[in-house]
Amino acid sequence: MKKIGLLGCGAIGTQIALAIDTGKIPAELTHIYDFDNAKAEALAAKLAKRPIIVANPHLLSSNNVDIVVEAASQDAVKNHALSILQNRKDLMMMSVGALLDESVLDILFDACREFKKKIYLPSGAIAGLDAIKSVKDELESLTLVTTKNPKALAGAKFFEAKKMDIHSITQKTAIFEGPAKEAVTLFPANINVAALLSLAGLGSTKTSVKIIADPETDKNIHQIEARGKFGKITIQVENVPDPTNPKTSRLAILSAIECLRTACTDDIKIGT
Repeated sequence: MKKIGLLGCGAIGTQIALAIDTGKIPAELTHIYDFDNAKAEALAAKLAKRPIIVANPHLLSSNNVDIVVEAASQDAVKNHALSILQNRKDLMMMSVGALLDESVLDILFDACREFKKKIYLPSGAIAGLDAIKSVKDELESLTLVTTKNPKALAGAKFFEAKKMDIHSITQKTAIFEGPAKEAVTLFPANINVAALLSLAGLGSTKTSVKIIADPETDKNIHQIEARGKFGKITIQVENVPDPTNPKTSRLAILSAIECLRTACTDDIKIGT
């Protein structure tokens, strides 16, 4: 049974921990860390088998764990992912937007090869990544249109940079259109799906992203269109937001649980 270290004890980290604790994921959660120690303490108190709360992120991967799950932030990836791989631990990463920094991607790609470890990227709040990966050499265009309630976009760097008051949005409004790389920079906690899509397909500068704020919607909606020599792929996913964090779709949490479950089992692997 694989041992898991958890970096980040927010909405996603908590649900992953509970899935391990209840046996849905056949693993053992042995160590956890959060920059807010109160969150780590609150999570540990919910679990039947209490993990060790470590004093800093480095202690997660320096302990006897097999996989470290990052559910914290892009900064956590940039600051700690390399040391996790250097400590010869696999990594499951939720803050995929960090990989659109080419220097980060290159360093972690080389580290995986050098230390013979893996990075797992769950599909998150979208569907169809298997198909996009399969046709990537024949792609000619790849677009993502994301629609969210303004409350689910609150706190994004975009609003500070544009000096826009999120509360001023009273009707369905397209607030951003540009490449995935820019979208992930301006919406670091809201649009990790754009990073996943671009990594699977045309890259961060050629994947087009449009973000719509709609006060009338109670869903996180992602529409994907891919065109190329292979034909056309159209995907629409309407996600229910997680009740504890509207920035996170329920599907993203379920995807993370399934990704980790698959990494911890030896059985039939479905999909590309």
